[in-house]
Amino acid sequence: MNKREKIMLIGSGITAAVMALAESARYRTADYLVRLALDRDKPPHPPGAERRLSGSTIDRALLQKVADAGKDLAARPHEIIQIQSRDGTPLLGHWMSVSAPKRVVIAMHGWRSAWDHDFGMVSDFFRKNGCSVLYAEQRGQGKSGGEHMGFGLTERYDCLDWANWVNQKFGGTIPIYLCGISMGASTVLMAGGLELPQNVRGILADCGFTSTTDIWKHVAKQARLAYPVYGGTAGKLAEKRLSMAVDADSCPQSLARCQVPVLFVHGTEDHFVPVEMTYENYKACASPKRLFVVPGAEHGMSYLTDPQGYENAVQAFWADFDGGMLC
Repeated sequence: MNKREKIMLIGSGITAAVMALAESARYRTADYLVRLALDRDKPPHPPGAERRLSGSTIDRALLQKVADAGKDLAARPHEIIQIQSRDGTPLLGHWMSVSAPKRVVIAMHGWRSAWDHDFGMVSDFFRKNGCSVLYAEQRGQGKSGGEHMGFGLTERYDCLDWANWVNQKFGGTIPIYLCGISMGASTVLMAGGLELPQNVRGILADCGFTSTTDIWKHVAKQARLAYPVYGGTAGKLAEKRLSMAVDADSCPQSLARCQVPVLFVHGTEDHFVPVEMTYENYKACASPKRLFVVPGAEHGMSYLTDPQGYENAVQAFWADFDGGMLC
């Protein structure tokens, strides 16, 4: 072997080693991000990493107000409900009833959040307007079973299971509304594509994303991460966890099949789930639909930013659809 051949061989070896290291780094990055996105037990990460991923600019005073409202909600007397989902996953919910209820709200919280945190601010509004509420703990979170979150792909079926529980309790006569915030909003929007009980009168969706792929891509770009790790290696890792592809369905696809009215809510200053995603969901919705956009509201802060406007929009929605869909 001459000197030139030796140099070429060494160069090839170095190139192969660099490529192997790069592939290993891509895999580790993809594995970390999928564990952060889907696993109940999230991987270790620096303090504040989730806030940086969300792009949140919510100040501490508002965050404290939300936290205090959540503590108040959790402290109220209520009944713990446990059911088993259709795939065998144990689900836990918090049932807060009112006397002579006008309707039942099934509330689905967001990603790596909690029922009391996400609905503490709006809970008094529900109660004063005659709503008994089932605050669900989403699978893969809190005290519900499951080792993984599904970004709405798996949780949409849990909405149907909870609606069936309500109907067993009330005999299928009381109006039901599916309500969600953030990932919970996408959960109830995807549930809209299922065959729901006839007394499910509508869906309230606050700052929902369009699809798992879209929100991952947005967050990756925002955090200056390489998006292809989501579409390639990460997609395969996620598929193993969920037993389905991350693009198995989306909110626009589900909403094209939706047969119940939908009220879409979003803030214009949402950095985690851009308001454009709600516009896309709204456009795709085939059923009666309404849109309430709050100028200046950050992610999940529409009620806190404009409580009167929010209440007016929701009360009008209930008034129009409690008795069934308008002709």
